[in-house]
Amino acid sequence: MTDAATPEAMSSERVYEIAGKAHEMNRRWCELHGDDSQGPWSEAPGWQTKSAMNGVRAALAGATPAELHANWMLEKVDQGWNYGPEKDPENKSHPCIVAYAELPAEQRAKDSIFHAVVESMR
Repeated sequence: MTDAATPEAMSSERVYEIAGKAHEMNRRWCELHGDDSQGPWSEAPGWQTKSAMNGVRAALAGATPAELHANWMLEKVDQGWNYGPEKDPENKSHPCIVAYAELPAEQRAKDSIFHAVVESMR
């Protein structure tokens, strides 16, 4: 990995750009599977852009898709979220607050897609 591809050396603007592309790919994946809960990157709230940018930095630092999920889950739990059968931002519950191995295949694929987008845009 070159210095320009390390999370520390990459500009916040570039990390934001990569996060936006990864978000859009994941949003389209979700739509294909009947989940319209993610809005476009241009309308993403601050917490969501921050989370995606954290994911980009982690992937650039070498995190695997499973580690990206674990980091995301810790971030959610630290913010007061817990497991719930349906995504409910008001009550801070989410069905993906489970171990990576327990995620449905479509959700594990989202982590892999995110990771692949970051790798392709290094």
